[in-house]
Amino acid sequence: MQRFAQKIKSAARPARLAYSFSILALSASLAACGGGTAEDPAADVSAADADSGVSGEIQIDGSSTVFPISEAMAEEFQIANPDTRVTVGVSGSGGGFKKFCAGETDISNASRPIKEEEVALCDEAGIEFIEVPIAYDGITLVTNPENDWAQCLTVEQLNAMWSPDAEGSVENWNQVDPEFPDEPLELFGPGTDSGTFDYFTDEVSGEEGASRGDYTASEDDNVIVTGVESTSGGLGYFGYAYYEENQDQLKSVEIENEAGECVAPSRETIADGSYNPMSRPLYFYVQKEAYDTKPQVKAFVDYQLDAENGELVQEAGYITLPDDALAQAKSRVEEGKLGKDPI
Repeated sequence: MQRFAQKIKSAARPARLAYSFSILALSASLAACGGGTAEDPAADVSAADADSGVSGEIQIDGSSTVFPISEAMAEEFQIANPDTRVTVGVSGSGGGFKKFCAGETDISNASRPIKEEEVALCDEAGIEFIEVPIAYDGITLVTNPENDWAQCLTVEQLNAMWSPDAEGSVENWNQVDPEFPDEPLELFGPGTDSGTFDYFTDEVSGEEGASRGDYTASEDDNVIVTGVESTSGGLGYFGYAYYEENQDQLKSVEIENEAGECVAPSRETIADGSYNPMSRPLYFYVQKEAYDTKPQVKAFVDYQLDAENGELVQEAGYITLPDDALAQAKSRVEEGKLGKDPI
């Protein structure tokens, strides 16, 4: 819990989430134009509400984990500001930073802090940024519903499955624990551009990026859902929101935490830090120049940090920031504090 609290101090809606995933599969281009067609959410806005005076485009890319939050925020923001267009892409935390540091986007979503080499890339391009925590998440390990043996796993057992040394050698569940059955072990997880991959490998293997390579990797978490659901010995991991959306098809696995207790992922255990070490903060990064010179970017950043919009975080399946942490995040943006480590 202490470790979790040190990392920051941070949930969207099922129907909207399903909508998000369909968009994600199409490379996630969010747009709600202000034209007023029957399918345009802006058409529901009264003339008074629509007269916000804010207009223009906002370019966002990055983490698939953070995507449902951005999508929910963008949808509501565009209803309130129908002359704006918010485009949210999904290329993973690493892929997002590549675009962000090349000046192609205003905001980059990330499920891990920006890396030093990415900071250097931004510095080289003259891109100044503000790091902003937006929510808490818990990486969730899932198995096929037929799996009745892996109720609680230790980090050591996860290491036995996922470490680079396991590649080509650990292929059955009973190699992880002799009490487990002689059942083929098939693994599914995020690709190497994913912040979830970075965080998971750091916690499980002790080194960011250290993972066996012979598993089904995808930046589309729905591929992981489908793979585990159709494989009796399958195991996969992704953000909590995707488990919550698919809990009728999958089983979550308890994780033995630092206190030696088996803890299941839930909004409560993620929020109180007992679901460790798999609880983590989520971020977005905004270009300082874009925040200062583009009213629509400033308005959207401020919208995401408005406590009244915390409901959108929760409906996306994540955990909102505590009040003090949200206040610190807002203060950091308002004061223009640059670089990493916002709290």
